[in-house]
Amino acid sequence: MLSYLIFILPALILSIYAQLKVKSTFNRYSKVRSSRGISGAEVATTILRRNGMSGQVGVEPVAGSLSDHYDPTTHKVRLSETVYDNNSIAAIGVAAHEVGHAIQHHESYGPLELRHRIVPIANFASGASFPVLLLGFFMQSLDLIMVGVILFSAVVVFHLVTLPVELNASRRAVAQLSSSGIISGTEVPMVKKVLGAAALTYLAATLSSIATLLYYLMIFTGGDE
Repeated sequence: MLSYLIFILPALILSIYAQLKVKSTFNRYSKVRSSRGISGAEVATTILRRNGMSGQVGVEPVAGSLSDHYDPTTHKVRLSETVYDNNSIAAIGVAAHEVGHAIQHHESYGPLELRHRIVPIANFASGASFPVLLLGFFMQSLDLIMVGVILFSAVVVFHLVTLPVELNASRRAVAQLSSSGIISGTEVPMVKKVLGAAALTYLAATLSSIATLLYYLMIFTGGDE
């Protein structure tokens, strides 16, 4: 247990910090009205139209807070209640980020395509890896432990692929907001802070999964005896 804490503690601390950072940053810039005064939904439709995608991708509200996402199966940008009708810096940054994913999909962006392909595998591996590992430990079966390690490796790969996808979507968001004149030069750093805070959560999840995998590998090789 102590060795596991040594492996996972830095990533756990970063994860807690990231969650606090994204909430505090979003709350801070949710109170800052954008200079153009247009809502997250309007930003999304504007960027889609500028990229020739207005007839291909829809924009609709979704319940919850920070539940914003792009659904590639239905070609919908779904914006949370705090983003859809809000004209704050935080809202338009998040809306543009989700449209960034829609543009990635439209352009068949490699890492996003790869993530879509491994989602079913990662979902299965996420649920199956721990029970298999637990059974392997209980039965003292190195074969089962190795199967569990291989399954969990798929989760790590998913996080490793997700990180550049999210960072790229944020870069696209800032570029689209700037080139369209939706935000001014003085607002660019504020949008980057909102999206940068969100990126921390993906970095923390990636590091946590890597740390856990390294711990499992250490057990498999007998390093935790």
